[in-house]
Amino acid sequence: MIVKPGEASLASLEDVYRNSAPVTLNKTCHKAINASAAIIEQAAIGAEPVYGVNTGFGKLANRRIDADDVETLQRNLILSHCAGVGEPLHIKTARLIMALKLISLGRGVSGVRMGTIAQIEAMLERGVTPVIPGQGSVGASGDLAPLAHMAAVMIGEGEAWFNGARMPAKDALAGAGIKPLVLGPKEGLGLINGTQVSTALALIGLFDAWRSMHASLVTGALSTDAAMASAAPFRDEIHAVRGHQGQIDAAHFLRAIMAGSQIRESHRDDDERVQDPYCIRCQPQVMGACIDLLRQAAATLQIEANAATDNPLVFTDGAILSGGNFHAEPVAFAADQIALAIAEIGSIAQRRIALMVDPTLSYGLPAFLTPAPGVNSGFMIAEVTSAALMSENKHRAAPCSVDSTPTSCNQEDHVSMACHAARRLIDMNRNLAQIIGIELLTAAQGVEFRKPLKTSPALREVIVKLRESIPALKEDRFMADDMEKACGLIVSGGVCTCISAKVSSPALMVPVLQPR
Repeated sequence: MIVKPGEASLASLEDVYRNSAPVTLNKTCHKAINASAAIIEQAAIGAEPVYGVNTGFGKLANRRIDADDVETLQRNLILSHCAGVGEPLHIKTARLIMALKLISLGRGVSGVRMGTIAQIEAMLERGVTPVIPGQGSVGASGDLAPLAHMAAVMIGEGEAWFNGARMPAKDALAGAGIKPLVLGPKEGLGLINGTQVSTALALIGLFDAWRSMHASLVTGALSTDAAMASAAPFRDEIHAVRGHQGQIDAAHFLRAIMAGSQIRESHRDDDERVQDPYCIRCQPQVMGACIDLLRQAAATLQIEANAATDNPLVFTDGAILSGGNFHAEPVAFAADQIALAIAEIGSIAQRRIALMVDPTLSYGLPAFLTPAPGVNSGFMIAEVTSAALMSENKHRAAPCSVDSTPTSCNQEDHVSMACHAARRLIDMNRNLAQIIGIELLTAAQGVEFRKPLKTSPALREVIVKLRESIPALKEDRFMADDMEKACGLIVSGGVCTCISAKVSSPALMVPVLQPR
């Protein structure tokens, strides 16, 4: 994949993440890269102190470095900053981090040489992936510790994945036919100063949350039909007069996916219920707000993914300017927004699960959706598990961006906490996929209790897909396997793919992620 810095799309970045696509920079950016590197080369031997080029770092910025020690300065920077701890980030995450660093350096204002950029490109192409510990960044002055572990592999230090094995970086580079890099002036700083780890984690959280959001619209429609609830609250005119685009899109999707349901038509008249519970009736309002929130986060993260976020920055007029683009406050806010959306999608889905297993609310369905309640417990504890996961996500959704603590002798006295704000989204999305998977099981079971009436053609395709691997629950069996398989359908996008592939209606496609 060839990317042009400043113009990388969310779709291309998701392709890098999900499919491990190799990345190279568009050659049109090479001129600016070479120009900024030349400016830094001259500054390194000049008389004027330039931060991070011929000075120390952070609180040590007032220490002048001799020209003969510039290479040692950059190498020592990387080694000393390899202070990350915790479980390593997934290989796919590490590759996205490398791609984002490429895009950032490709803006041509970081002062790194083309050879340094080519090192990242070669590692991506040949499958040398740094082992990056997940903890250690406070999200300001860049993601210093995790990015240092990435940069260390480039110079033959630390550890890397290669050919499916974890090994010393020098062995991985040798196996791939790549020579360790000798860093030039400012290059160590250019590699570790930036928001690429926080941004990659937030993007992954966004991609997975968007997939789960779409699946939740599908399972919500199934639950609506299973409960013989009304689709009238999804009518377009209700949502047009409020005007929120996400709400309009969610309502349109729900109506489209339920079109042709015999269950819906069977109780259109003579139904004594006047209104359904909010978890059914207010799906467009809640899910629409989550869609809008995710789109806002997407807009922020697309900008950040294309941004130059190291320090100092080098400009065409020769100016080398110290600033604070490494401060990841926008990413922290976006991660908090995504966390709120994940929590709310799970919250309303869990209430629909609770409705389905409760015979006082489900309009004639048996208790816990089992044909023989009493001797069988059906989905009793699956619903309890969904409640536990929902509650856990609520706690995890507390904002991280409001937290800060001074570091580096109070030089870095306000930080964003963006990295762990984004990293928590991994577990939150896993919890959400489990909740939606449980709803898929309960809603499909509920719909099948309505036979001989049929749900809509689109929703029938979803049930067919589910039943390929999970039969209907007729009597109690080991439940965890069913739940894990259903979760897998959510995580893989299989629930939505079967609709897109077999039902030809633009209204049934995922609402566009890009902001309008």
